[in-house]
Amino acid sequence: MSDHYNVTEEHTLPVRWFLGFIIMLPLGLPFIASSQEAELKIYISADMEGVVGAVTNEQLGPGGFEYQRFREFMTDEVNAAIDAGKAAGATEFLISDSHGNGQNLLIEKLPDDVMVVRSWPRPLGMMEGIDETFDGVIFLGYHASTTNTRGVRAHTMSSATITGIRLNGIEMTEGSINAAIAGHFGVPVIMVSGDDIAVAENQVLIGEIEGAVVKWAKGFHSALTLTPEAGYEVIRTRAASAISRIDEFEPYILEKPIE
Repeated sequence: MSDHYNVTEEHTLPVRWFLGFIIMLPLGLPFIASSQEAELKIYISADMEGVVGAVTNEQLGPGGFEYQRFREFMTDEVNAAIDAGKAAGATEFLISDSHGNGQNLLIEKLPDDVMVVRSWPRPLGMMEGIDETFDGVIFLGYHASTTNTRGVRAHTMSSATITGIRLNGIEMTEGSINAAIAGHFGVPVIMVSGDDIAVAENQVLIGEIEGAVVKWAKGFHSALTLTPEAGYEVIRTRAASAISRIDEFEPYILEKPIE
């Protein structure tokens, strides 16, 4: 979720509802995923701060001189994951435009057989549309948390209003929060892409998911980065690997009651 935009009621409402959903998850077992053997459904939540080359506001929102180019890079990262997923056997994709105003992806450049969640508000935030019919979740363009300042553009939901989110005593990332939403429906996260700090942080919290490092953080506004095409190739490789061993991943479940 973007740290670029000024926080308004339009953007804070879904965050509040979203966190409320986490805390109010019902007691007991999560939903159990069920899918037909011939189908493999993948949910992709795409943020932007972790996109290859992105380092400052200039790439992350309307008004930035590089924003339009980086919308293309973000879209191409999603396409790289979709292409690899299809080659590995995935048959259906739902894409969440999870950054800023939720209107960043160039939807005309996505395949005709995918669906896209856009704009706000939405009940499940960056995971709107997830349910028990999905087999796996991929996080693209993710970033480190507010409490891990080594990452590029590190924040959790909004640095303007949130200094950190702790659930059951665990400092959460946007990735682990979203993994808990997916876990409630019995769906595992299988891959994350972003800078090296974000990938490592989410692997520690969520588990040994596939990690696609497309840049190496040097500071809040700097990174050593791959070129776009090289970044897409890393994403394709890691996505293919994740889907080929999708049965090895477990849903991320927070012990209830959640505090």
